[in-house]
Amino acid sequence: MASCSKIPYGAVSNYSKIANAINRPKAVRAVGTAIGRNPVPLVIPCHRVLAKNGTLGGYRGGLAMKSDLLQLERDVQKYESI
Repeated sequence: MASCSKIPYGAVSNYSKIANAINRPKAVRAVGTAIGRNPVPLVIPCHRVLAKNGTLGGYRGGLAMKSDLLQLERDVQKYESI
């Protein structure tokens, strides 16, 4: 999950990019499984990982919470740029 923690605030990545970043391009499902087992999802921001097609994918706290967290980060960035 080290790659997850490197995703900047307000940015997103996807499972394939993370698999490639750890030099295991075929390990996309394993990456998803590891991210799904994240015991500290607000410390290691796994909500920033989307499916390759840009959909939310999954999230331990539910897709509504994942969507809300992503929206919160977008809103904060918008506010900070004023």
